[in-house]
Amino acid sequence: MARVWLMEGEKGLQINERNLENYFPREAHRTRVQEPLKTTNFLERFGVKISVQGGGTTGQAAAIRLGIARALVKVDENLRPVLRKSGFLTRDPRAKERKKYGRKGARRSFQYTKR
Repeated sequence: MARVWLMEGEKGLQINERNLENYFPREAHRTRVQEPLKTTNFLERFGVKISVQGGGTTGQAAAIRLGIARALVKVDENLRPVLRKSGFLTRDPRAKERKKYGRKGARRSFQYTKR
């Protein structure tokens, strides 16, 4: 889950009180987070403060990207078609499958033993 605040006039991205390079050491995650701002040419216009928790680094980067895109649409509704076409407003529907009764996990069964 990611919460995003856009601050006009400031620069940089701050994630959980840390800068972007410290929070995401991988270049792929950093570019994924900045994609909506680069597409709309708002990278220099807004500073972004982000609070994120849960999931792994890849999931957090995707959640931040979605949060930034939604915040940009709230700032300027005319950006919606651009962000929609680029796929930044689409939520990833995958979720963890629940554990089933009589099984060890969601699909894994207990090991068979011939007695």
